Amino acid sequence: METQPLISIITVVYNGAKTLEQTIQSVLYQTYKNIEYVIIDGGSSDGTLDIIKKYESHISYWISEPDKGLYDAMNKGISIAKGELIGIINSDDWYSEGTIQKVVTSFIENNEKLIFHGDTFYVDDKKTYIRKFNPSKLKLLYYGMTFSHPSTFVHKSIYKENLYDLRFRTIADTHLLLGEFRSDPNIFCYLPVPLSYFRIGGISANVHFMESYREGLKSRKILNFNFFELMLYRTIKMSVILLKSIKL
Repeated sequence: METQPLISIITVVYNGAKTLEQTIQSVLYQTYKNIEYVIIDGGSSDGTLDIIKKYESHISYWISEPDKGLYDAMNKGISIAKGELIGIINSDDWYSEGTIQKVVTSFIENNEKLIFHGDTFYVDDKKTYIRKFNPSKLKLLYYGMTFSHPSTFVHKSIYKENLYDLRFRTIADTHLLLGEFRSDPNIFCYLPVPLSYFRIGGISANVHFMESYREGLKSRKILNFNFFELMLYRTIKMSVILLKSIKL
């Protein structure tokens, strides 16, 4: 394996002028330099394009055109990417210092692994806290995402076989990673460090409980969960939704 493999980073943005520059800078200021940076804009009208053009000389490829939503834009970026590993950092989020070098080092040391992931800083107006990876297989299979998408890097061979499924509006990333985990959990490699910052309330944060439940059930049916697995998912998910509604 090359000691300096090409890493592709994709940023998806739509009217993200308030936060995009921080995202771009977090990619450009990485200590690891063999990076292909792709930005997919959904046809912004708020000054986003001015920011992209400001950094155009440092961006490998960018496009601005209407799309069919978040995951369609991600798929566009993936289809363009040439790197061995692909990371996706949306315009509300940003990478930690040294993230790409840490991922590349792990990639070189664990060349049998295909998906690399770490912890994430969650940020809101009042505080910043670390969301650590939850290794619970039970939670991943029967409740929801345990991996943090902005802190996940996927080998190009995975995306060659499976892009994000546009039948899902909110959990296509969960569906893809869950399917890979069901196929072979040994291809995952966990880095016990925070790799990115996720801004709460950003581009992918507003997911209604019931919509998440319905899409999660659909995903597990597509992935051929058996009757008892589906019943367990229904029971756990609906119990949590009920508890959250009571607290609200």
